[in-house]
Amino acid sequence: MDLDHEATKAKLEMLRTEHRDLDEVIGRLHDKAPFDQLQLQRLKKRKLVLKDQIIRLESQMLPDIIA
Repeated sequence: MDLDHEATKAKLEMLRTEHRDLDEVIGRLHDKAPFDQLQLQRLKKRKLVLKDQIIRLESQMLPDIIA
């Protein structure tokens, strides 16, 4: 189980890094005029997918709380 936890932490860090990188790319793309709207939409969609994956993994890492 500990290996599983470490693998999840590593994947989470990888996803956070990619999310941060996409944020920078989107910012640079926005600064350049004119910019490719389709490319921007794809990047933003990928960023949202990453955010969803990050949230899912974070929730898996939290211990279950029995109410």
